[in-house]
Amino acid sequence: MAVQKSKKSPSRRGMRRSHSALRPAEISADVKNGIFHRRHHLSDTGFYRGVRYFNPGDEAESEEE
Repeated sequence: MAVQKSKKSPSRRGMRRSHSALRPAEISADVKNGIFHRRHHLSDTGFYRGVRYFNPGDEAESEEE
């Protein structure tokens, strides 16, 4: 098992964790309706870059059947 040679300082720990926070720059608005979503992800309404890939209402109807 790997064992670290010395304790990591709080500064090094912070530098390692600096990329895990979701920053406002990573949130963008959809082209057509302006709804905010994470970059490279679908919005809640099913749009991505102005194209609708699914309708959220269709999933609820298919689960009931």
